[in-house]
Amino acid sequence: MSIAQRLQHILTTIPDTVTLVAVSKTKPIEAIQEAYDAGQRIFGENKIQEMAEKYEQLPKDIKWHMIGHLQSNKVKYMAHFVDLIHGVDSFKTLKEINKQAKKHNRTIHCLLQAKIAQEETKFGLPFSEIRDILSSDELKELTNVKIDGLMGMASFTADSIQVQKEFDSIHSLFVELNTEDAPLTTLSIGMSGDYQLAITSGSTMIRVGSAIFGAR
Repeated sequence: MSIAQRLQHILTTIPDTVTLVAVSKTKPIEAIQEAYDAGQRIFGENKIQEMAEKYEQLPKDIKWHMIGHLQSNKVKYMAHFVDLIHGVDSFKTLKEINKQAKKHNRTIHCLLQAKIAQEETKFGLPFSEIRDILSSDELKELTNVKIDGLMGMASFTADSIQVQKEFDSIHSLFVELNTEDAPLTTLSIGMSGDYQLAITSGSTMIRVGSAIFGAR
């Protein structure tokens, strides 16, 4: 199957309420262009420099999502164009995003990354810290960032029951924090191997790479 065919297949298997982020990290411009020509407009990258280079070469109506671990000293390289930052895992990083967004007179949309996996290698904030950030007065002072919701990465395991538990835990937090005063719209969970499971757990955004572009 071509990239366009794989993309179309995935779109027919997910509800209209779920946004598909095509994870294009390490993929060449030609592959992204093929997905773009098939109608895809949201692409995810995990390295800021690579994303910035692709931004320069590809159509400007693409919405670029930063999905990798974020080093705050590199925010400045994407602040003028990034559409959504998925992996914010510290208040210090939020402050830097706000500072760089202000320079470009923009509001940058962000997701707080919650730690849901058992593995030590996965980044993310404890649930208690997410609650503290969202209820803090300091957050109100960051007028150039908008927190749209939460992001999580499940354990890399074949145990679907464990993955389901991890997805359910972040969904419960999402529901708890989604208030009228501060509505949250985005729960970014699920990748190529587990996005169907994530959707049953309430995902509103999935990050799919190999199922669209083929194995790396």
